[in-house]
Amino acid sequence: MRLIKQNIERKTGEGSAVLLPEEPEDMWHAYNLIRSNDLLRASAIRKVINESGSGSRSNERVHTTLTIRVTKLDFDPQASQLHVSGRVAEENKHVKLGSYHTLDLELQRNFTLEKSEGWDSVALDTLKEAVNQEAKAQLWAVIMKEGLANICLVTDHQTILRQKIEYNLPRKRAGSTDHEKQMQKFFQTTFDSLLRQLDLANPKPLLIASPAYTATQFQSFIKAQAASGANKQLNNLLPKITVAQSASGHLHSLNEVLSSPAVTAKLSDTKFARETQLVDNFFTLIRKEDNRAWYGPRESEKAVEQGAVGKGGGVLLISNGLFRSQEIKVRNRWVKLVDEVKEQGGEVRVLSSMHESGRRLESLGGVAVICTWPIEDLDEGEVAEEEMHEDGSVNENGDWDENGDGHGVEGRVDHEEDIDFL
Repeated sequence: MRLIKQNIERKTGEGSAVLLPEEPEDMWHAYNLIRSNDLLRASAIRKVINESGSGSRSNERVHTTLTIRVTKLDFDPQASQLHVSGRVAEENKHVKLGSYHTLDLELQRNFTLEKSEGWDSVALDTLKEAVNQEAKAQLWAVIMKEGLANICLVTDHQTILRQKIEYNLPRKRAGSTDHEKQMQKFFQTTFDSLLRQLDLANPKPLLIASPAYTATQFQSFIKAQAASGANKQLNNLLPKITVAQSASGHLHSLNEVLSSPAVTAKLSDTKFARETQLVDNFFTLIRKEDNRAWYGPRESEKAVEQGAVGKGGGVLLISNGLFRSQEIKVRNRWVKLVDEVKEQGGEVRVLSSMHESGRRLESLGGVAVICTWPIEDLDEGEVAEEEMHEDGSVNENGDWDENGDGHGVEGRVDHEEDIDFL
């Protein structure tokens, strides 16, 4: 994402930013930047009905620039398409004020975003990460077993299933080679599908994982293809292949693989590896009944109030879905919590539900903390009557609802007091 222009006031957060999506991943950033009630300005094609003096009508599709007050977002992660609906906030000769329209954000087309309540710290961090040119795809992964392969693109922000290959294999029979022949065909199909996704001139790391020896066999198949000389660029890929064991060949096993020591050692510089480690560490503390790990809105807020999520290992894990609430009061509650942890010197990670670590956090209420020292009895006290907001994401106590919108982006470093994105 390229920042074309910004005029955000440092103290109040008022102002707007002009952004240019340059690649599909940027649509994910845009989805996390835009919230309900924001003002969004972008080019659009509008169907206009013209009526002549004689009463005849004609339809015309005109290009125009519209500004809408956002009411709804629809993001398709597979196609990287973002549709933003809202009511027209600035009238022109083609549209009336207050009419509804859906803007389809496109690559290589600018859009302007103005935050309804100003750019808070979470929005600023998200904006900075969106324009960070180093935040690109991190690796490719093939999670497989005999007859099944899931080809995934893993980025800092999401895990995208690019292709699923299913292949019927005959059973192994003594004296028959049918199974082995069909396995080779299965590997060939998976290999061909993978090549269509990779840039062999400058390949990203490739992780292959499976139960038993399927991943190792597939790695040997790739080496054999490279040795044949049919595609010389395959040699660029070979040193970047990592083979690991997984519990199954299904996509959900990817989280387990990413947290294994052998894989983590090679991916330690990536953000999602760090977040996977933090979530695993949190669950380890929970299993040990260590009072340094707490989850849930009330418990997490109490820990922060006591200054236990600061320097020396304090971590706040929070789902981006909490910031997508329709209620401004609820959003501000979580922004305040994030700011407090940063002021105490703790680490903040805003997890994406498009990664398995984010989904695991959602199952705990969307927010959790790792304290620098053990705290007892945070969960004691009266539990207030809980009521669900209309958006289905957060109730009066701020608790996460599994039917709410859990998409998000990952945590970012503290933003500087002076806003300088360029």
